[in-house]
Formats: sequence, C-alpha cells, structure tokens
Amino acid sequence: MEKFNVQEFNKIFERAIKDYHILDDINQQMKNPYPEGSFENLLYHKCFIDTIQWHLEDIIRDPKIDPAYALQIKRRIDKLNQQRTDIVELIDDYIFQNFKDKKPLPDARINTETPGWAIDRLSILNLKVYHWKEETIRKDADEKHKQKAQEKLNILNNQLKDLTLAIQMLFEDLNNGRVIAKTYKQMKMYNDPELNPVLRKYKTNDQ
Repeated sequence: MEKFNVQEFNKIFERAIKDYHILDDINQQMKNPYPEGSFENLLYHKCFIDTIQWHLEDIIRDPKIDPAYALQIKRRIDKLNQQRTDIVELIDDYIFQNFKDKKPLPDARINTETPGWAIDRLSILNLKVYHWKEETIRKDADEKHKQKAQEKLNILNNQLKDLTLAIQMLFEDLNNGRVIAKTYKQMKMYNDPELNPVLRKYKTNDQ
C-alpha cells in the first residue's frame, strides 16, 4: 500500500507554480516533469491548471477588456474548470484504488469531502501563498502595502500548515480504517449537450 506524504504534495505544487512563472504566459504549454500515469503527474497537472486559471481570472477583471476577448477568456475558464474536476476525480480514483482492500472499522465515519477535493484546496492555497509573498516584495508597493500583505501571508501559511496536517490525518484515518474509503462524483451537467437544455437545442438543430 502506498504511503502518501502531503508535504511532498506541497513541493509538487510549488514546482508547478514556479515552472509556470518562468514564462508567466497563459498560453504556454505545460511540461510535466513526472511520469505519465503517476500520482505526481496528476498533482502537477492539477496545480498547473489552477495557476493558468488564476491568471485568467485576473485578466477577465480588466474593466477595459474587449467583450469578445472577455468571452474567449470565460470559455477558457469554463474548460479549465471541467479539466480541474476531471483531474480531481482521477486523483480520488488513484487514492481509493490504494485503499480499496482496507476494511473499515465498525464505527468508521464518512468524511465531508474526498481527499481529492481537500487536495484541490491545498493546491489553491499554495497559489495564494505564492502570490501574497510576491506582494510583500513588490518594488512598486509602499511599506504599508507590504506590511498588510505580510500579515495576510502569515495567516495563509498557518492555514497551509493546518490543511497539510488535516489531509495527512485523513490518510492515516483511511489507512487505519477509521474513515470509509468512498468517492463522490461531481455529476456536472452544464458542459454536456445531452443535459444542458441550452446546448441540447443546438444539437437538435444540427440533426
């Protein structure tokens, strides 16, 4: 049975974020350094998507953005959201495959979220830490701004520490049978032309 080290997850997320910022280009191609099919590959891919989406969310908030370009960005965000969901579910599939033979204790509990979605929050938290740290060293910012940024960064670092520990404890509980290894699917409907009535009418018209 594989041993999951959540501290290592953070290192992978940090690497993905730093790799993105070498070019700092929303159109760059991801160069995943981890083997295809590995858990590390999934984590890196997940965080790289989050990082691109972070910057797209910045761009779309430009009050002078061209409406046509804004729609293009919105479509990209929607697509990335679906990819993000798909990868989180692959992460959960990988994790629960690992614990599939673990028999839960009679009083085992069901967790409020799957490990994959907790890891999703961990990836986003790493992004927040990176960008708030950038605010503490901005050359065009005054000391008051940097001080406030440092205060927020301190809070985020504490949150990162707590979430890392909480996810590690979740893995320990899964391993010891104290949590039932159970996964949940998002069942999103709006990207499926069979389920979204707006998309369905276009499919009907094309037939």
